[in-house]
Amino acid sequence: NKNKQNKMETVKYIRVSTPEQNTDRQKDGLKAYIDICSGSVPFRDREQGEKLWRNASIGTIDCIEVHSIDRLGRDTLDILNTIKFFTSMQVNVKSQKEGLQTLLEDGTENPTAKLMIGILGTLAEFELTRIKERQAEGIARAKARGVYKLSRSKRVIETVNMFLAKPKNAKCVRELKNGNSLRRSASISGVSLGTAQKIKRELKNLQDELV
Repeated sequence: NKNKQNKMETVKYIRVSTPEQNTDRQKDGLKAYIDICSGSVPFRDREQGEKLWRNASIGTIDCIEVHSIDRLGRDTLDILNTIKFFTSMQVNVKSQKEGLQTLLEDGTENPTAKLMIGILGTLAEFELTRIKERQAEGIARAKARGVYKLSRSKRVIETVNMFLAKPKNAKCVRELKNGNSLRRSASISGVSLGTAQKIKRELKNLQDELV
């Protein structure tokens, strides 16, 4: 974590779907990171989202204001990981719509925000369980029709899940989602850099399959 006293800037993060949407009134006089993209794009796959992530990691940002926490990711899990990362970097996330801030004045985690993040985590697990159930049901239906072997995409999803579930690979997934670099994630989890690169690539492929 970066030293709190080195952080200097309160910024605004804005995501809009089209260039025609007016963002001026959302800036509130703050430096703004503005992404014009679909809400289905993961936070770190957005140009300004990735830039904001990098700047938070090097300690130049003190606080991030958003209209709503749903701006911080494509789904519950993505939002959760984004909030957890910023909190771990001692960056306060303030949401106007929910009236929420993740850190208190003394820099400690806000209990109310912590509870909400815990609820988000539960929802994320529920979401993942439902996705896996739908995948299993789809595979079962394909097998019943005798076409499973012809469904390349289904075989890829099944293989990816098995690959990512391996203990070292699963640890690498967690490190990558926590914002660590490929090299550091590989080192911490005990996998090769090539494997870490494959994990990152397969995670993105899997997300694309579920859009």
